[in-house]
Amino acid sequence: MIEIGQQLPISQLSELTADGMVTHQVQSLFADKKVVVFALPGAFTPTCSAAHLPGYVALADKIKAKDVDLIVCVSVNDAFVMKAWGEAHNAEEIMMLGDGDASFTKAIGLDMDTGSFGGIRSKRYAMVVENGVVTLLNVEAPKTFEISKAEVILESL
Repeated sequence: MIEIGQQLPISQLSELTADGMVTHQVQSLFADKKVVVFALPGAFTPTCSAAHLPGYVALADKIKAKDVDLIVCVSVNDAFVMKAWGEAHNAEEIMMLGDGDASFTKAIGLDMDTGSFGGIRSKRYAMVVENGVVTLLNVEAPKTFEISKAEVILESL
């Protein structure tokens, strides 16, 4: 599992924008920026939709006021699902990125196999990344939602 002080691995994440599909190189996307990343098991799933994403939507302005350049939501879903989920939650201030093949999630060691529920998914976590280096990493224990909340990350900034 990735640790504080480590550089994010070479990988890609996808985003569906008004101009079409964009494949972001993680190294370029995070270069020279302070980024809050939160990840979750799946778009449109109960805790993710009822609490995790809405918390970041509600606190986006306060988080960005702490010198944060980007707030990124990552899930092992395709970019089409991430765009629809973001629209359903008015997440205009959140960059909704798909990790369709879980390659980013696997590269940072935060993948889990949910079996018939959905296969390989992301563990629930939040991290702060400065110029591509992890400076804070809060990984939730299975079936918990405490330390990756927007409120916790805001307080830590």
